[in-house]
Amino acid sequence: MAMKNDHYTYRVTWSAEDKEYVGLCAEFPSLSWLAKTPESALKGIRKVAAEAIEDMKKLGEPVPEPIANHRYSGKFVVRVTPETHKALAIESAETGISLNRLAAAKLSR
Repeated sequence: MAMKNDHYTYRVTWSAEDKEYVGLCAEFPSLSWLAKTPESALKGIRKVAAEAIEDMKKLGEPVPEPIANHRYSGKFVVRVTPETHKALAIESAETGISLNRLAAAKLSR
């Protein structure tokens, strides 16, 4: 019973502890599905997410918006210690690039 036009963010990974594949959904971090194959894990987590959404709608609870549907500005604030700020400012000055470009480069690694 997977949803049509499902835009949620899924991931399938191996669980060494369970010795099975586990399907996960970023928008529903409390949900998971174990299966013998990655394809079955994806199918299972999609089904569980669809059921959770159906239940939430019945109960009048807000349903998470898919991450893929969000619009991102490319701007966000990061708080660091004064010492880290100073070290980045020095590195920025020494390399001749803006603090913003330096931080963006370090975050994209």
